[in-house]
Amino acid sequence: QVQLVESGGRLVQAGGSLRLSCDVSGRTSSRYAVGWFRQVPGKEREFVAAIRWSIGSTLYGDSVKSRFTISRDNARNKVFLQMKSLEREDTAVYYCAADVHTTGWTMDPQEYDYWGQGTQVTVSS
Repeated sequence: QVQLVESGGRLVQAGGSLRLSCDVSGRTSSRYAVGWFRQVPGKEREFVAAIRWSIGSTLYGDSVKSRFTISRDNARNKVFLQMKSLEREDTAVYYCAADVHTTGWTMDPQEYDYWGQGTQVTVSS
């Protein structure tokens, strides 16, 4: 079992920055990947970014590449999503999730095994 708890979501103005945190606890594995997804009502959950826990390699969705940065702090069991140049289109509930069984990269939310409860990010113009 893996537990994930997101925090840091709030209202922010367009063009601003925000950092989300994900606390990860429970079973760990060298094959771990932790990803961030986002979802707005009526739309499918969208892949944002992911990071390999052991080696720190990263993967980004096209819509956030160059604006968002994912990182992790192994000692504190945290994964961060640094977001800059925020746009209204970034408004969503942001979820972190853990993939404990896929050996390669995946952007498919169905391949992720554990999920947090989500944190709301609202970008105002």
